[in-house]
Amino acid sequence: MCFLSVFLGIIVTKEIKFMLDDMHKRKIDLADEIFVINNGGYIGKSTASEIEYALQTGKKVNYLEKI
Repeated sequence: MCFLSVFLGIIVTKEIKFMLDDMHKRKIDLADEIFVINNGGYIGKSTASEIEYALQTGKKVNYLEKI
């Protein structure tokens, strides 16, 4: 089994990561806008992908901290 990480004792495989990424995009589809929690200005790879998707689909993006 190939896994990416362990989070709270749960093994996160590539398949689970793909499923979670897709689920987040479906939630963005349902939203009017998204709010990014970017403590210290940090934006991870998955979050950056979700921001890009939201912008491509015409969603407003707000941030906790200015970028």
